[in-house]
Amino acid sequence: MIKITVCIGSACHLKGSRQVVEELQSLIAKSKYQDVIDLAGTFCLGKCQENGVSVSVDGIYYAVNPLKVEEFFNDVVIKTIKG
Repeated sequence: MIKITVCIGSACHLKGSRQVVEELQSLIAKSKYQDVIDLAGTFCLGKCQENGVSVSVDGIYYAVNPLKVEEFFNDVVIKTIKG
């Protein structure tokens, strides 16, 4: 099981966290990995200065642009699942 946590605090909300969450939900639903991904939200990951929405995948932090969620999903999430 991998844990994806998206910041939904005020700074990340302004950067597009809602779009990131909705796109991740859609990508997870379309993938064959629904059973191994746990998607959650949190109010702050402490990375507000980053240029993007703060997202943690198994404790590793990323700044995700709402327009590049699919690229992030394929390059980070799927690769993390596959090891």
